[in-house]
Amino acid sequence: MTARLSIRRGSIYLSAEACDTYFRGLDAVIVLIRNDALHVLPVQQMTAGGHLLKMRNAKGDRVVSAPDVFLEYGLADWESDDLAAHWSADHGALVCTLPKMQTKFA
Repeated sequence: MTARLSIRRGSIYLSAEACDTYFRGLDAVIVLIRNDALHVLPVQQMTAGGHLLKMRNAKGDRVVSAPDVFLEYGLADWESDDLAAHWSADHGALVCTLPKMQTKFA
């Protein structure tokens, strides 16, 4: 299954369906950017840290605020809607390839 997500100014917007499929029953995720891809990993215990999966609306859509991650790669103000993401068993994460862009590491 392919999920769709949006990114706006350091926040990741996930549909209720995507959260139910990949992060059911979880309250936090780890957000990483590596190899030109965004990785959203489930956190099984809140004491392990991570970013909160905040409820966005009554439908169950969620938002993860991770401005520190995007700022580190020069993407603090970057926005994109309707990005394709897929589950990677190898990484244990929902992975979204980011469009090629000029970052401070590129």
